[in-house]
Order: sequence, then structure tokens, then C-alpha cells
Amino acid sequence: MPTKKKEESFKVKGEHLLTQVKKLIQEGNVRKISIKDKKGNVLINIPLTIGIVGAVLAPVLAAVGAIAALVTECTVSVERK
Repeated sequence: MPTKKKEESFKVKGEHLLTQVKKLIQEGNVRKISIKDKKGNVLINIPLTIGIVGAVLAPVLAAVGAIAALVTECTVSVERK
């Protein structure tokens, strides 16, 4: 039986972006996270696969932290399995 994809989007202020992304990663059922600016331009796509480990995520989280410092508000789109 094929798995259904569920997508959701929500707005996040820049200072809360890194915390929100970490929470989504810990949930475990997230397949992909996209961060978009106010205009809808994709700033970063984060594909999450089964078995991803902290060492692999460190550079990604550093990039998310840099984006958070540059944007005041962004939209996080989440694709779940």
C-alpha cells in the first residue's frame, strides 16, 4: 500500500526558525522541509531520510541558523509521510 504524503506550511519568525526546524526533525515522520522567504522564494530544501544522524545535520542546521539571522519572517513547508 503506497504511503500518502501530507504537506503543511506555517509562518515562523526568524528568531524561532532554528528551534522549529529542530523540533520537526525530532518528530521523525518528516520527509522534507523547505524554507521560503516572504516572496515565496525557496531559501533551502532539507530532504530527510531514514537513519540521518546528527553529524550529517550539523552543517544543515548551521545553514538554517544563518538564514534565521537574515530573515525576519519565513514560511516553513513540511512534507510528512
